[in-house]
Amino acid sequence: MKHKNKPITSLKRLFASLLFIALPLSGAYSQDSKKKESRNAPVFTQFSYKGNDAIYEKNPLQPNEFYSPILQGCYPDPSITHKGKDYYLVNSSFAMTPGVPIFHSTDMVNWKQIGHVLDKPSQLKVEKSGISQGIYAPDIKYNPYNDTFYMITTQIAGGMGNMMVKTKDPAKGWGDAIKLQFDGIDPSLFFDDNGKAYVVHNDAPPAGTELYNGHRVIKLWEYDLATDKVIAGTDKILVNGGTDINQKPIWIEGPHMYKKDGRYFLMCAEGGTGDWHSEVIFSSDSPTGPFVPAKNNPILTQRYFAKDRKDKVDWAGHADLVEGPGGKYYAVFLAVRPNNKDRVNTGRETFMVPVDWSGEFPVFENGLVPLKPKLKMPEGVTNQTGKNGFFPNGNFTFQDQFKTNVLDLKWIGIRGWRESFTTLTKQGLKIIPFDTNIQAAVPTSTLFYRQQHASFKAETALNYKPGSEKELAGLVCYQNEKYNYVFGVTKKGSEYYVVLERTEKGISELVSTEKIKYKKDLHLQVIAQGDDYMFNYSVDGVNYKNVGGTVSGDILSTDVAGGFTGSLIGLYATSGNDIKP
Repeated sequence: MKHKNKPITSLKRLFASLLFIALPLSGAYSQDSKKKESRNAPVFTQFSYKGNDAIYEKNPLQPNEFYSPILQGCYPDPSITHKGKDYYLVNSSFAMTPGVPIFHSTDMVNWKQIGHVLDKPSQLKVEKSGISQGIYAPDIKYNPYNDTFYMITTQIAGGMGNMMVKTKDPAKGWGDAIKLQFDGIDPSLFFDDNGKAYVVHNDAPPAGTELYNGHRVIKLWEYDLATDKVIAGTDKILVNGGTDINQKPIWIEGPHMYKKDGRYFLMCAEGGTGDWHSEVIFSSDSPTGPFVPAKNNPILTQRYFAKDRKDKVDWAGHADLVEGPGGKYYAVFLAVRPNNKDRVNTGRETFMVPVDWSGEFPVFENGLVPLKPKLKMPEGVTNQTGKNGFFPNGNFTFQDQFKTNVLDLKWIGIRGWRESFTTLTKQGLKIIPFDTNIQAAVPTSTLFYRQQHASFKAETALNYKPGSEKELAGLVCYQNEKYNYVFGVTKKGSEYYVVLERTEKGISELVSTEKIKYKKDLHLQVIAQGDDYMFNYSVDGVNYKNVGGTVSGDILSTDVAGGFTGSLIGLYATSGNDIKP
């Protein structure tokens, strides 16, 4: 059977084979770059983003409801843990910097981002990685045996491979990266109630035993908490291929182990990260197996439903379980919401469903029917999303006047650290332009915000006049360096021009250009209605003029561009512009 996900999973396999290729750091993009400030750096005086998805208009919240996904936009591969009433959730971040966003909640509904796990350059070596390399499938676990939080992940960059960081308090930062000596991807920790620790992960089958493309295994190691190393010689294959190797299941991965009522449960993703994605579960009397698959697998998937169904949620899988308030279990998992052309621009998002674990195996409530946008609120909880610092969902507005001393945690870099090219001033956000442009697979001077809706409006104002044709600043809509739109202002001779460029497969085309005159601030705007994108400008902040007509957002989708990330909206500056009006 042919699945849309095969190119994605093949890419993942290729990256996994590159785990231990060291990538040198580029000194050109160190913190020292900030000292070489251009006298002509643009100042962005404001940014706003407003979501306008019909699904939320048609499904307004009642007082006892909340929306899922709980994290909209590119927040994939969720993992969750808790210490008492404090719940912590992390996501994959690939080549984004800082790495691994971390969220905190006390009720499983209202989530507040408290930072990033990998917020130091020594922990994250993505300066020259592909955008879908870097940090894969982080797993967060609290170990009551030593009162310590662990985050274990695969970093496909800089020769890091499988690695771990730990802390006593996730709100106070994490320690140095500890490199772990085993191959494969998607590691997860399990702490037994007798104090023993284990690592489970995805790996290739033993050499010479691979039966088909996508054949993988789940492997276990004993883990020494005193030395933070796997114990040599303790590795054992727990699952070969998947739930039934005779059916040639593909890409068993993302494993998590749990213990309940004296039995051990191993839950994994299966089927690849595309439209055959699912979640399956096994049980055993011992953490070392043998593990027997449940008869009702998969326990979560969206693959069996009509492709043209309305308000489609798809690609569901890569789940993690946690016991929530009142002993009620919940699952977090990734899924996508394609736009009107069935393309995935917002990326893989974090969803949640309640779980009934009153029987032998967990039952994902509504996990085997088309997923709905709303969930019932746990008793006694008030929905505060978007208020009091809690992460918003639904159709929300994000505004930043850049008046604080630190950047909002929603802003990220790609490959490069935000601090190396941004400065918050009294006038606004100054972006110090690098001489590389957005098509470079190295750090660029671009501050990114995730696209979180199929339909949205994003706009910014910048105080800037380029000094030459090599200078440009403005907005980008970015899937990766080979698939993006650039909308900004540059100079030709003594005149200023707004330009719109489309890049597909690394080949750039000037869509439209217009000579403009303006005194101070230039206002730039992108409006998306599903697959239709429009780029507009204003010289007075009131009257906007379109450039280039309506263009397709196809190049901003993973369907066209490939990879694992969602589309990003960037505030961009460069002194290496090559767009010619």
